[in-house]
Amino acid sequence: MAKSRPPNVAQSNTKPSPDPTKKRVTRNVRRPGSARAVAPTPPVPSNGPSQRATKQNACLRLLARSDGATIEDLKSATGWQTHSIRGFLAGTVKKKLGLTLVSSKADGDLRRYRVVEAGARRR
Repeated sequence: MAKSRPPNVAQSNTKPSPDPTKKRVTRNVRRPGSARAVAPTPPVPSNGPSQRATKQNACLRLLARSDGATIEDLKSATGWQTHSIRGFLAGTVKKKLGLTLVSSKADGDLRRYRVVEAGARRR
């Protein structure tokens, strides 16, 4: 004779759901000798963030030149793509920093961008 199961008894292989009122405790246990040696970070120059060698500062130095800079000049200095350069000029230079950005284009020449004093804008 075959063994039969009692009716309406479901077998479940799933874990019981956790009690939502209890907090889950996690422990960060370190074994001796397992800590990694972390190299100390170099200190930030005391002259402030404007003296650090950043891509933004490289662009601003190029834009402050008397002849300004082209998109290609800025691309080679930073490695950014053209749309990123244009976004930097509009978003960071003009809006965030509030600088006056002038663009000029002579016949047959590339467009050049310059940052000028607020009152020294030429047409």
